[in-house]
Amino acid sequence: MSKRALVLLVIATLAAGLGLWASQRHFAGRGSSVPAVRSMTLLPEPRSLPAFALQQSDDTPLTADELKGHWTLVFLGFTHCPDVCPTTLAQLAGAQKQWASLPAATRPRVLFVSADPERDSAELTGTYAHGFHPDTLAATAPVPQLEAFARSLSLVFMKAPGPSGDPGDYSIDHSAGLVVLDPQARMAGVAQQPLDVTSIAADMASLTKAVR
Repeated sequence: MSKRALVLLVIATLAAGLGLWASQRHFAGRGSSVPAVRSMTLLPEPRSLPAFALQQSDDTPLTADELKGHWTLVFLGFTHCPDVCPTTLAQLAGAQKQWASLPAATRPRVLFVSADPERDSAELTGTYAHGFHPDTLAATAPVPQLEAFARSLSLVFMKAPGPSGDPGDYSIDHSAGLVVLDPQARMAGVAQQPLDVTSIAADMASLTKAVR
């Protein structure tokens, strides 16, 4: 990861952390019907997202309406990712297996969004994500739409040139944490690396049963 990208990612992480701290201070003492969780930090008040439209692997648009009715974990990455992406998707697949007994109409979801539309078509993004678990939602979009979507979730990504200098030799530096969306498709919290799959699975199941 380049020094510039590392600095920007650190700044974004600190800003998100400060935002959560400020929000918790502001809403301290307010009651909540949300159960206690171990693997994530929930916002005291969910944050509505601006309208977005990503392209799913079946060529249908992914909008907020598509995500409503389920708790969703959003992970930003790319298919050429050598480490954190396959590791995280494999971990999330373990959680998805634990949700298999929950009703399909309300079962928690995982959404993988590729931040590398230059190399990752919507179809390729879906093929990659479904290799870990067939129920994973997968989408991408042109960079401007992706940047707006990521920014609304306090996530960042950027192209990092490779050592050869060839235009096709590059990586994508990106936020590695998860964003939690509630059944109204609002940003409800975050889960940072390293992930505890057992706790994530239990927390999402508890949220699903408690908040419809």
